Amino acid sequence: MADNLPSEFDVAVIGTGLPESIIAAACSRSGQRVLHVDLRSYYGGNWASFSFSGLLSWIKEKQEKTEVSEESEDWRKLILETEEAISLSKKDTTIQHVEDVCYISQDSAEDIEEAGALSKLPDLGGSDTNETAQQSEKGCLALDKQLGTKGCEMSPETIASNDLECTPEGEDTEVISERESSYDATSGHSTLETEKTENASTAEVSNLEPKKITYSQIVKEGRRFNIDLVSKVLYSQGLLIDLLIKSNVSRYAEFKNATRILVFREGKVEQVPCSRADVFNSKQLTMIEKRMLMKFLTFCLEYEQHPDEYQDYKDCTFSQYLKSQKLTPNLQHFILHSIAMVSESDSSTTDGLKATKKFLHCLGRYGNTPFLFPLYGQGEISQCFCRMCAVFGGTYCLRHSIQCLVVDKESGRCKAIIDHFGQRISANYFVVEDSYLSEETCTNVCYRQISRAVLITDQSVLKTQSDQQISVLTVPPVEPGQPVVCVIELCSSTMTCMKGTYLVHLTCSSTKTAKEDLEPVIQKLFILNDEKETESENGGGLEKPRVLWAVYFNMRDSAGIDRNSYDSLPPNVYICSGPDCALGNDYAVKQAETIFQEMFPKEEFCPPPPNPEDIVYDGDGTQPEDPGFSISPEPKAEPLPEESSNIENKVTEEHNE
Repeated sequence: MADNLPSEFDVAVIGTGLPESIIAAACSRSGQRVLHVDLRSYYGGNWASFSFSGLLSWIKEKQEKTEVSEESEDWRKLILETEEAISLSKKDTTIQHVEDVCYISQDSAEDIEEAGALSKLPDLGGSDTNETAQQSEKGCLALDKQLGTKGCEMSPETIASNDLECTPEGEDTEVISERESSYDATSGHSTLETEKTENASTAEVSNLEPKKITYSQIVKEGRRFNIDLVSKVLYSQGLLIDLLIKSNVSRYAEFKNATRILVFREGKVEQVPCSRADVFNSKQLTMIEKRMLMKFLTFCLEYEQHPDEYQDYKDCTFSQYLKSQKLTPNLQHFILHSIAMVSESDSSTTDGLKATKKFLHCLGRYGNTPFLFPLYGQGEISQCFCRMCAVFGGTYCLRHSIQCLVVDKESGRCKAIIDHFGQRISANYFVVEDSYLSEETCTNVCYRQISRAVLITDQSVLKTQSDQQISVLTVPPVEPGQPVVCVIELCSSTMTCMKGTYLVHLTCSSTKTAKEDLEPVIQKLFILNDEKETESENGGGLEKPRVLWAVYFNMRDSAGIDRNSYDSLPPNVYICSGPDCALGNDYAVKQAETIFQEMFPKEEFCPPPPNPEDIVYDGDGTQPEDPGFSISPEPKAEPLPEESSNIENKVTEEHNE
């Protein structure tokens, strides 16, 4: 119980989002005593992933406008005369305008329950657990069980075999993991046993009429879904991938390569050629266009060495610069919306060239596209760093609210926190997720908003012979002044949706409510009702996929907020923002590293864990009580599938360097 929590830590982290989890892992790895708490009952905050039933519960919670009950003020007696309290918020106001819509009949689903669901556990009240890695296995219980390992121990062979597993492009079999039959830390339940690997020809499947999906099926197979609150992908040469490899956290996760980049032009969805081979095999481009495209992309890779080529256009938009290069409208559209993926009206020439270079630099590391996607959803990444923190001694408490920060009046520094049990816990540094700050603290802060939609559909936006495609699509503004919409479509082999369905994420900067921003785009790509689309509406093309269920919501974007905007913030209290609108995770990683270096400037940020083979034990060779990174006598892990070995070896070689 929380009454047993130690009264002193080096670092107290409030919130389990991605930046906070990275900071907690880095601090724990450097030998700091870390307390990591969250008011919520799940890991990840706004970076979390949910099963279908878990998401429905989350929607219900956000739609209910319940007032925070008045709690006892007894904790104020713990505040001394020389101290003052900064109250923290008990209500999350970062999510607004939540609306879910079911486009198929729900009549037959009234009495349907999720298959394999456990009976509801009794509410023990108060904190989730007092989980310390040194004293018991509870320190990484949720994450631990999710990976199907004992305690916090892993054999060297297991670690090697799990290092950033990526499924090669074109693989049509679903990836199966031990976690599929184990504990889901986000939704708090045991998942179903996975189906056998699909060996049937996907070419045959794609020729069949799509099977009609009912709402009762979605509810029953709800544990097959892992639905992210925030939609992102990982750049293969991005900061997050580099951090995962460097810190060896990659062994806790698995990834698939995004198989294609799509573009929406003239009412049609088309595939964008990315690699040199794709460009010259493309039937969408003429031979002249292919040569022009290759010449321009070659320049973008070295644009910094040729400033004279773009110096006159520095004050222009990237769109204007592309026109000046005498590229065809077709090429301009491809480069602007599917390669650089920048705004047509707001992005400068330098921003566009930089984004194009980043895209090209990431090509070919793990596949023909620059992107990777974590199996089981984006929420896995936060949990991976939480596990690393727990392995090195971090203490975790979910469903554990913090009443206030205790500040010394004389020095102005924060001395302690007081939890909802009235326990006073001291620390040297405090890391707080932005959503925990009260309205009084954020009076001068001006937030942006993100519009989000998540769809469950019956077909892909672009059907091919393979039905296991991970697609990234950028949709230009429907009307001038509207934002660009990023669409990520996930198949069942990503372990985020049930077989026969697709999970589609849409994200853009908010101008109105999420539904008002995104529904016009959805109507262009999908069918929203049971009526058959006429041939004239579709331009005589293939029938568009049908939306089975959808949820819309607005999420607060607190990225880039200046520290001075927060009122009366002590110097040893650091604020972490929620998810931003960008496609990648670079901002979260930069923020985590910056905060860590401010706290511990002489420490290395997330160094690799010690190699078990290099550990020298004292005396008779027996293992000390707390080695920091234990090795269990588990049997040798099964070798990786032959098709994944090349990627695995490449990642391992880079890590060893």
